[in-house]
Amino acid sequence: MSIDYKQELKSKQNEQVSEYINRVLELIEKEEINEEEAAWITKETVDGFREHVNPGFLAYRKTVTKDGQFAAVEWSDNGSCFKDVNGKEYIDCLGGFGIYNVGHRHPKVLKAVTDQLKRQALHSQDLLDPLRAMLAKILADITPGDLKYAFFTNSGTESVEAALKLAKMYSERTTFISTTRAFHGKSLGSLSGTAKGMFRKPFLPLIPGFRHVPFGDIDMMRKTFEVCASVGEDVAAVILEPIQGEGGIILPPENYLKQVRELCNQYGSLLIFDEVQTGMGRTGKMFAAELYEVVPDIICLAKAFGGGVMPAGAIVAREEVFKSWFPNPFMHTTTFGGNPLACAAAIATIGVLIEEKLPERAAEVGEYFLKELKQAAKGHEDKVQEIRGQGLMIGIEFHQDEIGYEVSKGMFDRGILVAGTLINSKTIRIEPALTISYEEVDQVVRNFKEVLEHVEG
Repeated sequence: MSIDYKQELKSKQNEQVSEYINRVLELIEKEEINEEEAAWITKETVDGFREHVNPGFLAYRKTVTKDGQFAAVEWSDNGSCFKDVNGKEYIDCLGGFGIYNVGHRHPKVLKAVTDQLKRQALHSQDLLDPLRAMLAKILADITPGDLKYAFFTNSGTESVEAALKLAKMYSERTTFISTTRAFHGKSLGSLSGTAKGMFRKPFLPLIPGFRHVPFGDIDMMRKTFEVCASVGEDVAAVILEPIQGEGGIILPPENYLKQVRELCNQYGSLLIFDEVQTGMGRTGKMFAAELYEVVPDIICLAKAFGGGVMPAGAIVAREEVFKSWFPNPFMHTTTFGGNPLACAAAIATIGVLIEEKLPERAAEVGEYFLKELKQAAKGHEDKVQEIRGQGLMIGIEFHQDEIGYEVSKGMFDRGILVAGTLINSKTIRIEPALTISYEEVDQVVRNFKEVLEHVEG
């Protein structure tokens, strides 16, 4: 094949790619799309996932209707809901696994990001970026106790990675205690703390030094501390979700977190709270640590931290802990963490949470939601094992995965999205926007009750 012919082929390919890009950009620009455009988007989405993303998603996403046709390709969102390309509206009780605490596309968060975008999108990496400093000050003011210094990330797993590295530098210890059913992320460090074997096994061995003990078992936690100390493997830190999310909305026993704090104090170990899912008002307080009156040494944030508009995360630590990074601030960095757009979104998000009293609202609406769901499940004890939660972080546990999947799918067909998948549906999670209305809650409960009546136990 001649060089000229290769160049001609490449030129034609580039023309085709440019035409495709222009068509996509034109669709993004439109406020409304017609049926023909919706059909094209659906086909391109399904084909793209099958051929270029991962065909596995097509099997596990609730995007298949009862007759096997792909019907749900998301396109727009607002408030507590989103719409697919065909205009069908869904009440979002999955909330991107807890990212839409202030709702979908909250106007104040959007405005902060677009205003910042007009001036500067990303930072130079050399000059001092103002919004990072301002956001860090705000976090020092709103986080529990004497948490003071912040490091910014792009996601939850990055926040956990930063916390683990900070804990290691602080004491030079290498042993960590995590818990069963914990989920801290899927990068190698955070995966070492995660407890789910399905995610861990293909990547073993992971980071050495991690011990897992049953969540809520303070005696086992104490014995593990004792054993680690006796063999010279002193514990650097305990990492916990105050309320376990991926594990199935598991609430801690009374005084458990306080007792863990006491053990950490006794053995000179740090306490890391992974509040990636419980933070930013989800549980009825700005941070779940406040619910249990425990101050960690490091707190991890993400998910809702960016207001459902920008990917954003952070850790906030006590000065005594964080100062191990003072001599060389480049010991742990990230190119995009703390960028101006993410910081603008986070600042506006915190403002909305405070101004609209959304943590308090989460407590009130969550109590109502939980009560109504329990009432709706009466008479279906053969299907529903337990309904539990705190604030607008609710778990519905079924006796079998199959029941959970059928309920999740039935709700989806009725325009309500909850967290349940084909591979793990024994407990489905309900984590709507903290702005969800009582009318929407009633609609969810009504449909839940109707779906339960049609699902076989």
